[in-house]
Amino acid sequence: MEPANQITVEQCCSYYSIETSFVRSLNEHGLIELKQEESAVFIGFEELGNLERYMHMHYDLDINMEGLEAIAHLLDRVHALQHEIKGLKNELGR
Repeated sequence: MEPANQITVEQCCSYYSIETSFVRSLNEHGLIELKQEESAVFIGFEELGNLERYMHMHYDLDINMEGLEAIAHLLDRVHALQHEIKGLKNELGR
């Protein structure tokens, strides 16, 4: 029985009309997290935004898996720097 906050990879891939191998590859590269429960593999609803982002980059812009990893790393770095800047501004009393 699947919890209400996740969907099977097969159902997700059917909905988005993508290959399960793409989703599994994203998981193998650490870009999304899949959960194995008994004989089914699930993706949490909180991961669907990331899946859609990577799906569009891969299929619409033809970016390979290594490119997606690089983009994810750069976006994480940008968010960390933005958080640091916000903290520094707060320290300065702006």
